[in-house]
Amino acid sequence: MNVRQLDISRRSIALAAALIGTVSLAIGAHAALNMRALDAAKAVSTEVTGSVGQTSRLALVIGNGHYPDASAPLTQSINDARALSSSLRKNGFDVDMVEDASKDDMIRAVNRLKSRIKRDTTVMLFFGGYGVQAGRESYMLPVDAVIWKESDVRRQGVSIEGVLEMMKEQGAKAKLVVVDASRRNPYERRFRSYSHGLAPIGTPDNALILSSASPGKVVDDGKGEHSTLVTELLNNLNAQGTAEGVFNKTRVAIARASEGDQVPTVSSSLLEDVHFDQAGG
Repeated sequence: MNVRQLDISRRSIALAAALIGTVSLAIGAHAALNMRALDAAKAVSTEVTGSVGQTSRLALVIGNGHYPDASAPLTQSINDARALSSSLRKNGFDVDMVEDASKDDMIRAVNRLKSRIKRDTTVMLFFGGYGVQAGRESYMLPVDAVIWKESDVRRQGVSIEGVLEMMKEQGAKAKLVVVDASRRNPYERRFRSYSHGLAPIGTPDNALILSSASPGKVVDDGKGEHSTLVTELLNNLNAQGTAEGVFNKTRVAIARASEGDQVPTVSSSLLEDVHFDQAGG
């Protein structure tokens, strides 16, 4: 073997050794990545497993204030939605808040809620704005609603009963609804036959509903930062006791303060105690 052949052999051996080293490093790095991925998967699995059985608390809060057909905005509805969202979050609710929602905004928000409801979920809906009854059903009106006749209400509004039915179909454990929409609305003179206020809201199993006035009644907004209903609800929300107790205390406080001019409605079909405060369960 001459010197040139020897030099080529040495270079071949060096290249082979470098290649083997590179492959070994790649194998080691791949194994390390696999271990990290496995550890991460275990961590996610542990987190998910740990959350199984825990009751989730979801809330959809809608505050509609700027209706083009109204002579003035409903500033209280926006303030109410923000304040109630903050209070519910402090009590462990995962809140989806929507302000000045169009029909599409409201439908998307309801669908988001629908996708997250499980059989152990306590669900709350709040709506502040204009509501109209049509065909013995109560509808939440989006800010882009164009209402000239009763059929427009059914087509452009979002049915409160429909949202409750969705909660029921999804298997929600408890369904809480607060409706602050018994206002004199800007559409009422457009109907040949018109019913004031909201219709009685049907209560499915294991539901609790608070409406700002009796069926067929309307109430005027005060001059405060919040509506009368939400003011009293916030005063009672963090008190120890059941959600049904909170709603009833709110109802009594408003009826007494207004000397019977405003009497909210509470409807309950709850089969178990539900609490707003986390300590109560």
